[in-house]
Amino acid sequence: MVARLVIAAPSSGAGKTTVATGLMAAFASRGLAVSPHKVGPDYIDPGYHALATGRPGRNLDAYMCGTGLIAPLFEHGARGCDLAVVEGVMGLYDGAADQGELASTAQVAKILRAPVVLVVDASSQSRSVAALVHGFASWDPEVRIGGVILNKVASDRHEHLLREALGGSGVPVMGVLRRAPSVATPSRHLGLVPVAERQAAAVEAVAAQGEQVLQGCDLDALWALARSAPPMPGEVWDPVGAVRVEAVGRARPVVAVAGGAAFTFSYAEHAELLTAAGAEVVTFDPLRDEALPEGTSGLVIGGGFPEMYGAELSANEPLRKAVAELAGSGAPVAAECAGLLYLARSLDGRPMCGVLDAEARMSERLTLGYRDAVAVSDSALAANGARMRGHEFHRTVIEPGAGARAAWGLRQPERRVEGFVQGGVHASYVHTHWAGAPEAAARFVAHCGNGPAA
Repeated sequence: MVARLVIAAPSSGAGKTTVATGLMAAFASRGLAVSPHKVGPDYIDPGYHALATGRPGRNLDAYMCGTGLIAPLFEHGARGCDLAVVEGVMGLYDGAADQGELASTAQVAKILRAPVVLVVDASSQSRSVAALVHGFASWDPEVRIGGVILNKVASDRHEHLLREALGGSGVPVMGVLRRAPSVATPSRHLGLVPVAERQAAAVEAVAAQGEQVLQGCDLDALWALARSAPPMPGEVWDPVGAVRVEAVGRARPVVAVAGGAAFTFSYAEHAELLTAAGAEVVTFDPLRDEALPEGTSGLVIGGGFPEMYGAELSANEPLRKAVAELAGSGAPVAAECAGLLYLARSLDGRPMCGVLDAEARMSERLTLGYRDAVAVSDSALAANGARMRGHEFHRTVIEPGAGARAAWGLRQPERRVEGFVQGGVHASYVHTHWAGAPEAAARFVAHCGNGPAA
């Protein structure tokens, strides 16, 4: 059994990421093997979690993967660890729009049978904190709020007032954190700046977060709370069993996966599923590498921030040509969001790979939300009519928004077709989590020429 805590908050902006990452770093400094997890589709926070723990940050998304996979995916990520820390998303009870508790932190906490630590931004309140904590603790009797960490506390006097108010609440105070600029992480148009873009500064920030937690939180009480979680009987997710592909004795096609500072959005399970389906996964950096990995027969370009590196990506003309040649050969190419932009003719006026006859540009409008998608064309990822759930998150637009053969038909928030299927290329704004649709990985590898049959 893995000891576990869910770190939640009444709303976004309370400091969940800072506290969760600090707890991971603090417990890791005590010699514990800590497994980091994030509720929801967020790609950026897990990068900081990985820095704090030395293990891959993993997502638990009940919308994209289904509620039945939450516990198995958790067990897979936490295998061999002493403690798992799960950072929540938005407010504790917030989930997919118009879907009740689906994909909320509360739902994940109930599935994992994990105690919740509520992080409260106390900067503008004193006695009212007790009413707030009482309300969250009593809203759903199946959610066990085992402690509270008070964040952004101004002074000793302020701390005294807060502790006094919470004295009769039945929820113990397990930490008090002062405002501290050293633990701050810069943000921009899509949230925090990823670790890959500020490696040295991120290391310093995570160290400061860990030190702040060591000084301000009762780690012994938090450890005892984590160990109070009951056993979780059930299966452990396994990528080999998920793809159900017999790859023994067959050639392993090379699948190149874009990485580096411009393409930081990926789920750890994607590489695991591709490997289980018979591929040799090789990461490359489009900002630095002028050629695709040797022997590449399939290409995966996930999300990230190409808009921040447009000049550098455009300047790497040899790689742009190599990508265009691979796509032109009919090899499978899976591109999501940033990958879609990279395959376009241009991004903000700068030449990109030119695989798609489309122009991309930055926009002031944020497109955000879960998507229920149906494949409207046969592709290297999905057969016509296959359903997948995904997520959109971007401040860019591409024109046209769909090719002659679209990738997906979307039903929410409005009905529309989206994306491009062209030869072996599947390019779309929709991020998907292949643990929820492992057949996508098997199908992709099967299209890599030498790959095993799907």
